[in-house]
Amino acid sequence: MRKYYIVSVFIVILTTSSLASQTVNWSTLNNKEKHRVNANIGTEYGVVFGLGYGYTINNRLFPIIIGSELSVPSGNTLLDDFKIKAGANVRWLTVHDIQFSTRVQGIFRRFENENVTIANFGLDMAGVIGYYRPRWFAGIEVGFDKAIVSHFQHSEHYKEIYPEVKNGWYEPATGGNFYYGLQGGYSFPHQDVYLKLGNIVSQDFTTKPQLPFLVQVGYNYKW
Repeated sequence: MRKYYIVSVFIVILTTSSLASQTVNWSTLNNKEKHRVNANIGTEYGVVFGLGYGYTINNRLFPIIIGSELSVPSGNTLLDDFKIKAGANVRWLTVHDIQFSTRVQGIFRRFENENVTIANFGLDMAGVIGYYRPRWFAGIEVGFDKAIVSHFQHSEHYKEIYPEVKNGWYEPATGGNFYYGLQGGYSFPHQDVYLKLGNIVSQDFTTKPQLPFLVQVGYNYKW
């Protein structure tokens, strides 16, 4: 019973906002727009809101955007569940209008229900290949989201049912999800709007969440 409970909780926290990362039109990078803010809204287990900031530190051969993001699901209590990401996005290859980039981000996330509060550290890695023009872009994204270590703090309610349960840090053998999807958008001066559609599957390639598809609409402002 305890084993299946832990696995089910990890599936929930891993599939929260897997596509919340900022989307970039690489063909619009320039030296006058170092900063970018992002706002997005999507549907997964429910409605998810996200905010992010990025800073371009290199516009030359291998452009790099470093930044952080916060995403929260809608609910009665703000910030009882949330995810914070921080990392870098790098474009490695350009062949005419075809461009390839990768993203690596550290993750801290919190999940709470009537049974347990979980603080989790993980890693999100993804690659995007796409067709980028100054006015529009489209691409394919494939990524992997891994829970590395988590802290469980069980409620008194749960301890009454399972008094042998222990609080503390866990390093699970499972807890990873692959995600993949399509993205596309339109760019105009200082701004992008985009749409992302995706799917998700656990690292065993058999288990899927109850709502396996991901949808996100986003907006970038650059200066």
